[in-house]
Amino acid sequence: MQHVSVQKNSQQNWGNIPMNSYFSEAGLFLIDVFFSFFILMVMLRFILQWVRADFYNPISQFIVKLTNPVLKPFRRLIPGLAGIDMASIVLMLTLKFIAVLLTFALSGLPLHILIVLILSITGLIKLALYVFIFAIIIMAVASWIAPGAHSPVLGLIDQIIAPLMRPIQRWIKPVSGMDFSPLIALLILNLIIIAVPHLQNGLLSLFK
Repeated sequence: MQHVSVQKNSQQNWGNIPMNSYFSEAGLFLIDVFFSFFILMVMLRFILQWVRADFYNPISQFIVKLTNPVLKPFRRLIPGLAGIDMASIVLMLTLKFIAVLLTFALSGLPLHILIVLILSITGLIKLALYVFIFAIIIMAVASWIAPGAHSPVLGLIDQIIAPLMRPIQRWIKPVSGMDFSPLIALLILNLIIIAVPHLQNGLLSLFK
């Protein structure tokens, strides 16, 4: 009888688990994965075009083919500005805006368009900074483990970080064969990342 009672209580407990909570969390996870991946691809395409990386690199070709179906319609409507691919920026902002909007909706948070816009912009800034941080770390590790190694991935990463590293390398010369420019670059990027949430919170406080 005790076993039957425990089984009934167990069934009642399972019946009390809110399925809406599960679906909300699952929805938030899927939204984050899908939008984060595609925004990252568009971000990489924008950066590769900005640094004028090798268009025929296999990784470049993969990113171009993946993002073309969505980016091409934006390019018909939004021209470039001073060599900057404005269509990619607008597409990234649109995707991030939708992702944040859906996150607010599924979380049951009150919607405020300007707050969503601020979170979208600061989110993209942080993503761009992290792209450069991880690129620098990958190149630093690769140069330490396999100096002089060449691959399509490393070649592309080197082109991505070159505009950031060159000015630092002009000022920070190698010491006893040690190049400290990656450390300086990582320090600068992390200081900017620390500043972004403060900027974000300052802007959000205007709507409290």
